[in-house]
Amino acid sequence: MAEQTTERTHVAAPPQRCFEVATDFERYPEWAGDIKQVEVLDRDAEGRAKQVRYRAAAMGRSVTYTLDYDYSQAPGAFSWTLVEGDLLKRLDGTYRFEEADGGTRVTYDLTADLAFPLPGLVKRRAQGRIVSTALRDLKRVVEAG
Repeated sequence: MAEQTTERTHVAAPPQRCFEVATDFERYPEWAGDIKQVEVLDRDAEGRAKQVRYRAAAMGRSVTYTLDYDYSQAPGAFSWTLVEGDLLKRLDGTYRFEEADGGTRVTYDLTADLAFPLPGLVKRRAQGRIVSTALRDLKRVVEAG
């Protein structure tokens, strides 16, 4: 069964800057701890990455998955859905960027389901770690300029 997690953080930078860093997928291996390799497979008419293949470290293993991105709410938000993954049945999410308190409130929603059974508590902890780490890393990179 798919588990959903939502987390928020405040970033001391404008929403547009947060969006730009979050959608620069090819640079993820430089700052997103679990992401080891990124390959943009397709781009939309505006040159934004439409389909991206990732290799990541997860649960002591190397995981490969491909995501399809939707920018219909950009730059206030963008979302993704899983196209395929070796250990995943679902990995769908959204980043939202809203002006708040002189910076940006970033909200990250993630719904995930693994291709193998795992107790719900373990899944929720793993998913919470993914979201927390992603927000912490994004905040650090954006605020560093």
